[in-house]
Amino acid sequence: MYAGLWRMLPGPRWFKAIEALVLVLAMIAVLFEWVFPWAAEQLNLLDTTVGAER
Repeated sequence: MYAGLWRMLPGPRWFKAIEALVLVLAMIAVLFEWVFPWAAEQLNLLDTTVGAER
């Protein structure tokens, strides 16, 4: 899979490395900006039932 992605990137090897790095950083930014906050709201990780008074 990664070899196929590497072949799809245009340019010489050094430019492909820069493009790949930019793509990875963009993916990390999207995860932290939109995906992780959405998942935190859906999963309710801070709601506990152990030791809760009823």
